[in-house]
Amino acid sequence: MISFLFIVNRALSSSSRKMSQGPRPLVLCGPSGSGKSTLLKLLFAEFPNTFGFSVSHTTRKPREGEQDGVHYYFVDRADMEEAIASDEFIETAEFTGNLYGTSKAAVREIQKQGRVCILDIEQKGVEQIRKTDLNPILIFNNPPTIKELERRLRLRGSETEETLRKRLNAAEVEISYGLTPGNFHKIINNVDIEVAYREFRDFVVQELKQQENEGISISLN
Repeated sequence: MISFLFIVNRALSSSSRKMSQGPRPLVLCGPSGSGKSTLLKLLFAEFPNTFGFSVSHTTRKPREGEQDGVHYYFVDRADMEEAIASDEFIETAEFTGNLYGTSKAAVREIQKQGRVCILDIEQKGVEQIRKTDLNPILIFNNPPTIKELERRLRLRGSETEETLRKRLNAAEVEISYGLTPGNFHKIINNVDIEVAYREFRDFVVQELKQQENEGISISLN
């Protein structure tokens, strides 16, 4: 779940609320294996100077090829629990016995760079963020089918049968939440990656241009 989080100074669209000085954070949610990473990789490639990825913390062990500080900050559970107790996280969740979360410091780092902060988080994180005043843009990445999701997860070779079942069960709950009207601003049905990316990209650009029209400075390049 590469939780990339967001607290970029948001621009509230409601006239009754004061507009802040930065672009709204962009939250992408979807089950593990749904293709979120591919969508974000394409977006970063097309707009290398626009977005910043908030690296999440986790207590799980790194998978092969994962780098600390790039894919996640891999930390001890005791250290993360202490940081959570100290209110250093914007959102946290526990999955298959491991903690995940987005720290305030990680988001501030993106803010300092003047970029749109992207957060790749799961349902529990979205529920927490929706209760804040961050006003994020919320996008749900919907996989083709549970069967296809299982095929992709098996190809990774990083799951046991037990963790695979847990991920698929969690995916069913997450999809139900994602497709519920009102929970997200946009739903991407990720069947064909090229079609899905065009839809994702066009929606994001439209949202950012709207913010530019409201006086928010955003570099779309």
